Amino acid sequence: MLPTDYVGFTFFIGCMAMMAASAFFFLSLSQFDKKWRVSVLVSGLITFIAAVHYFYMRDYWASFGESPTFFRYVDWVLTVPLMCLEFYLILKIAGAKQSLLWKMIVYSLVMLVTGYFGEAVDPTNAWLWGLVSGVAYFAIVYEIWLGEASKLAKAAGGEVLSAHKILCWFVLVGWAIYPLGYMLGTEGWYTSLLGKGNVDVAYNIADAINKIGFGLVIYNLAVKSTKD
Repeated sequence: MLPTDYVGFTFFIGCMAMMAASAFFFLSLSQFDKKWRVSVLVSGLITFIAAVHYFYMRDYWASFGESPTFFRYVDWVLTVPLMCLEFYLILKIAGAKQSLLWKMIVYSLVMLVTGYFGEAVDPTNAWLWGLVSGVAYFAIVYEIWLGEASKLAKAAGGEVLSAHKILCWFVLVGWAIYPLGYMLGTEGWYTSLLGKGNVDVAYNIADAINKIGFGLVIYNLAVKSTKD
């Protein structure tokens, strides 16, 4: 890997950061009450899955010099539903039902599958696939900011409400890089406004911030709740 290969470098840093975060979350499990261990475990699984895929993405980039779209979407299709699971787990204290969990998982899968079709399978209709993906993304945003999840967080109050709000900001701001990257990476009317380019560096940085950040919010909630 050349010293000027910033894409490859961020793949390497992302892999190491995710693996370190996984070790941190897994090794801290014993200090929490049982009701929070699953949430922290899921945080560790999210970063561990990402670390494994980043290892393959780095090698793919080094070998072919192309964006590892397939591996990236495989990573997302596993980790994003787990991030939706985190919302359900922290809101169980307020009576969250499995219907909320499955609704958010379906939204996330629609968002990712249609995004992949637009980028890799049917790029000539990228605008249509992107539209469907965007609608699913905003359905998640609505659910956590204004829908059932928001109401449950307010009912729970305290540290759960605070953690929920931070996670909501991660989804609204942190996840926004992905639809932007989709538009930069595919042909469509938006390329006349945004141009077209490689956004792997931005994806890599965003993945690390979003996935590790999600986990740290859950970890902080578990620490404070265990002390109480």
